[in-house]
Amino acid sequence: MEGLLQVEDFKPHVGKVFRFKGTRFAIPLDRIITTDNPPLPGAKRRPFILIFRAPKEREYMPDGIYQCEVESGPTYEMYVNPVQTTEPEWQDYQAAFS
Repeated sequence: MEGLLQVEDFKPHVGKVFRFKGTRFAIPLDRIITTDNPPLPGAKRRPFILIFRAPKEREYMPDGIYQCEVESGPTYEMYVNPVQTTEPEWQDYQAAFS
């Protein structure tokens, strides 16, 4: 995909599995975190965060830039990193767009 990614690009993919090229990980997009605040002056989009949720495993996917293939959809390139997850049975990952 080319151009600046927007939250609207991802809304249809909530609940779908993203496959992270070069890894064994295939993780569903759990939710999108957005704000109602207006974009900062000069910003080309409102910030948003994609949250992917996977069952907790011994190993986790390391942070990095990944080609992310959406099930029955497009491929996006994004930086994804693991985040502290309060529920012991889950591991969340995020991709932040500002």
